[in-house]
Amino acid sequence: MPRYSRILGTGSFLPPKRLSNAELAAQLAVDGIETSDEWIVERTGIRARHFADAGVSSSDLALPAAQAALQAAGVSAEEIDLIIVATSTPDMVFPSTACLLQQKLGVHGGAAFDVQAVCSGFVYALTVADSMIRTGAASKALVVGAEVFSRILDFKDRTTCVLFGDGAGAVVLGACDKPGILATELHADGRHSGILCVPGTVSGGKVLGDPLLKMDGQAVFKMAVSVLEKVARSVLEKAGRQESDIDWLIPHQANIRIMHSTAKKMKLPMERLIVTVDEHGNTSAASIPLALDTAVRAGKVKAGDTVMLEGVGGGFTWGAVLLDF
Repeated sequence: MPRYSRILGTGSFLPPKRLSNAELAAQLAVDGIETSDEWIVERTGIRARHFADAGVSSSDLALPAAQAALQAAGVSAEEIDLIIVATSTPDMVFPSTACLLQQKLGVHGGAAFDVQAVCSGFVYALTVADSMIRTGAASKALVVGAEVFSRILDFKDRTTCVLFGDGAGAVVLGACDKPGILATELHADGRHSGILCVPGTVSGGKVLGDPLLKMDGQAVFKMAVSVLEKVARSVLEKAGRQESDIDWLIPHQANIRIMHSTAKKMKLPMERLIVTVDEHGNTSAASIPLALDTAVRAGKVKAGDTVMLEGVGGGFTWGAVLLDF
């Protein structure tokens, strides 16, 4: 009998500190950096974001998101035999954030590792977990996206620091004889690594290079709009589905203009687009599971719905997952 994977439960967590555009603009003004709520909303659709307090790590955000997903799934932490955390802001160089999350959950023994594909990270992680479940290497997986992007922002660059936020989202994926995840596809093109990167590293106890985020916004926008449409159509073809079969499009929450452009190209009405970027900002690998959980708990995404998840990130990476919820 064929073996598939299905999402059994979702969860998310946002740090309590919410920063509106006006509040962020006031903080930046102290250093002579001018911006405004109107300027940010017009270009991005973002109105607020959440920032973690000092000392709060990605695994700290991942824990309550994971616990919420486990509760929603009716699964105990002891039943999880695979943990994958998608993050570009790990707690430390090593061990992985996934191992630290496993410890905080009070379990041990199952595989645990991180995936680093920046904003595409959750799509990458979900694809890997699906493959491992299909092949019998795992039975129940905890897949998490968790980020503290506020730690790598240049608050002297208003074109980037207003975009990102912190948070975590999680799903529990379980083996099933009924298809849940229908098709996936992943891509990368390292030739475009320079358009979105943090060009720094640690060596000899010192930071080499620049440890803050750099982005060519126009180049990222053009690349994102192009690859998101292509990968979405490819995944639909793999699954034998049509655009009209998509009940909900949940893209990486980067920029409302990119999201609207993708939905329009897919001939989807804007009512089928899940949008959380206005309140969360861009939470990188956490944005898709955060948006999914928000939509589930709001009663939008329901059992039986067909959902398209897709994201693009530094690398340059991109991918999509089509699933029946």
